[in-house]
Amino acid sequence: MNPGLIVVWELIGTAVLVLLGTGVVANVTLTKTYGHAGGTLMVTFGWGFAVFAGASIANPTGAHINPAVTLGLLIAGKVAPQLVPFYLIGQLAGGIVGAVLCWAAYKLQFDKYDDNEHTLGIFSTAPTIRSAPWNLVTEIIGTFVLVGWILLSPPAGAAISGVPQFGNAALGYAGVSFVVMGIGQSLGGPTGYAINPVRDLGPRIAYAFLLPIRGKGSPDWGYSWIPVVGPLIGGGLAGLLAVILPKTI
Repeated sequence: MNPGLIVVWELIGTAVLVLLGTGVVANVTLTKTYGHAGGTLMVTFGWGFAVFAGASIANPTGAHINPAVTLGLLIAGKVAPQLVPFYLIGQLAGGIVGAVLCWAAYKLQFDKYDDNEHTLGIFSTAPTIRSAPWNLVTEIIGTFVLVGWILLSPPAGAAISGVPQFGNAALGYAGVSFVVMGIGQSLGGPTGYAINPVRDLGPRIAYAFLLPIRGKGSPDWGYSWIPVVGPLIGGGLAGLLAVILPKTI
């Protein structure tokens, strides 16, 4: 595929992912909204549907929209190494653009919010209990589940004796969305489940340098490496497992 088109499609898909994902958190967090205090379930469902929308749009590139997925696919031999930088450029740019669009959509609500010092959590993740090793473990496990499902769940096959062989492809991108919702509801409690480096880093960069939010707080760079490194390790381990496991039993 043309490298330039990879950048464009990954940028658009990731921007939609981040726009809708951070948008649902803004809707729940900010006070002058119809979704205020909607709760964790609203956030996890919103992020799941955000993945569905972003991945569907980025279908021409294989819908990575996540460096951890790209790394897992690279290790599993499913993406050409020379194309990886173009995926990463598009994904990071999309994360930044999506965060800016989210701010623009909720600009008036940010203006009226009385706790803008703590608005980083709308855009990026943070642990409930700060411990770098264990926060890292949480992100590794969550991302391993996501990328492992993508790589290891069976594809849909042709019908045998009139019975369709259902699998990953039978659900399309909805399947990935369900997995993301499940991860959020089961494993999202400790760290907010970034499970995607650019979903966290892109908005964090935008928050620090681009978003003119009155009285905003620190971008918390000290924690920022965990939602980058953890998902990359988790995605890499899932890719290794896909290589090691036999294809048939």
